[in-house]
Amino acid sequence: MTRVIRVFVPCDSGALALGADAVAAAIEAEAQARGQAVQLVRNGSRGLFWLEPLVEVETEQGRLAYGPVTAGEVAGLFDAGFLQGTQHSLCLGLTERIPFLARQERLAFARVGVTEPLSLADYEAHGGWAGLRRALAMSGPQIVQQVTESGLRGRGGAAFPAGIKWQTVAAAPGAQKYVVCNADEGDSGTYSDRMVMEGDPYLLIEGMVIAGLAVGATQGLVYVRSEYPHAISALREAIARAAEAGWLGPDVAGSGYAFSLDVRVAAGSYVCGEETALLESLEGKRGIVRAKPPLPAVQGLFGQPTLVNNVITLASVPLILAKGAAHYRGYGVGRSQGTLPFQLAGNVRFGGLVEKAFGLTLRELVFGFGGGTRSGRPVKAIQVGGPLGAYVPEDRWDVPLDYEAYAAMGAVLGHGGVVVHDDTADMAELARYAMDFCALESCGKCTPCRIGSTRGVEVIDRIRRGENRAQQVVLLRSLCDTMTHGSLCAMGGMTPYPVLSALDHYGSDFGLAPEEAVQPAPGTGAAP
Repeated sequence: MTRVIRVFVPCDSGALALGADAVAAAIEAEAQARGQAVQLVRNGSRGLFWLEPLVEVETEQGRLAYGPVTAGEVAGLFDAGFLQGTQHSLCLGLTERIPFLARQERLAFARVGVTEPLSLADYEAHGGWAGLRRALAMSGPQIVQQVTESGLRGRGGAAFPAGIKWQTVAAAPGAQKYVVCNADEGDSGTYSDRMVMEGDPYLLIEGMVIAGLAVGATQGLVYVRSEYPHAISALREAIARAAEAGWLGPDVAGSGYAFSLDVRVAAGSYVCGEETALLESLEGKRGIVRAKPPLPAVQGLFGQPTLVNNVITLASVPLILAKGAAHYRGYGVGRSQGTLPFQLAGNVRFGGLVEKAFGLTLRELVFGFGGGTRSGRPVKAIQVGGPLGAYVPEDRWDVPLDYEAYAAMGAVLGHGGVVVHDDTADMAELARYAMDFCALESCGKCTPCRIGSTRGVEVIDRIRRGENRAQQVVLLRSLCDTMTHGSLCAMGGMTPYPVLSALDHYGSDFGLAPEEAVQPAPGTGAAP
């Protein structure tokens, strides 16, 4: 009997953009023409984007990787006998031994790229639903205790302890409680949420059901970025299949517990990534930030207690329940427990996803994994934490990547986005872009953000033109201080981070002498 050989080609958006569909079609056509028995599996991406489309062949030794593969190279791969694992110039060896992958600690991403995303059998065969099964045998407070003891903190950027938020929702009185997943992933250079939704959607579903059990919610909503059509499609299909199999609906896994889940498409606004603006949008209103208190945990969606977590936070929960809090807490350093999926982007040689325990350094990440710049020029600045994150100069690349260490130097880890710039970058232009971005994306509710960002663009322009530079630098710092301490949310409150870090460490790009760049505004103290 002829052995059917399984060949994997990613269906991830990143791989699709690089021609994965054409490669998949070419493999099927070539196999049919040659009479070779091939089962084509569309898996998620391994996150090695410089190698996409990455084709894998299942052999007795394991899965062999070939990449990057174009449709035009498929016939040559068949000629070389790649289905039998023979050598070829595109062969990368066993996938799991590729150094970029082998040096990671993949917890949330353990299945992404390994399984067929929408296969319930595949999900369960690789440990899926184990966390939910354990949670169904526990009380709500016991589940919350596990999440609290794990040390899990919000992976969306705020890094607030997840257990405290869960406990608040659980304790709040309400006729109807909700679990809302913030999948409005809008930071530049980030894609980990999308990769989970496209590559392992049942993981998110499982995490949300466990969260519902913990806080007493029976309804969940996933608010997905409108620019993610493939993620939206994958989630909707996964939810339908999970419901048909009894993992969602009026009787989850025969437990008598009811939990329904639905997908909502976001409104295309960056500020809707802020949890209260997101809730406004879910209610059909314009996405404007709410004043707090009350917190969403007490009075959120439609005025009811609402748990709002991002994708990676919820995707971390099934493992915590399946293997216990101590297992998860065994990764990381200090108060930064577990792992964070860092996303390498910008001018970097090997762009992709790196899930590592907290505590490695930016130098290890950008050079050890990323290989330096794609241009081959020296790295000048690395922005960590999205478009509102600080630019980190070289003398701080050896600071451990953990929440407290970065907060101490006036920076944030945020959602784990890392954008690399080489020595041709104009940091004054990038600082101006941060203010302009804030002006464009501000919801307009508070004056420091709405007006401050517009004035910030004007002040930076005057500095760059050399108009009363010393006075304008003082004015810019004072303006940033007002935005930091007076804005209603992080949109205005964090815009000064990239601006001031550029000013502090790259003053020459503004036309400033070293002593001109470091003068803080009177009474404000040192800039972040």
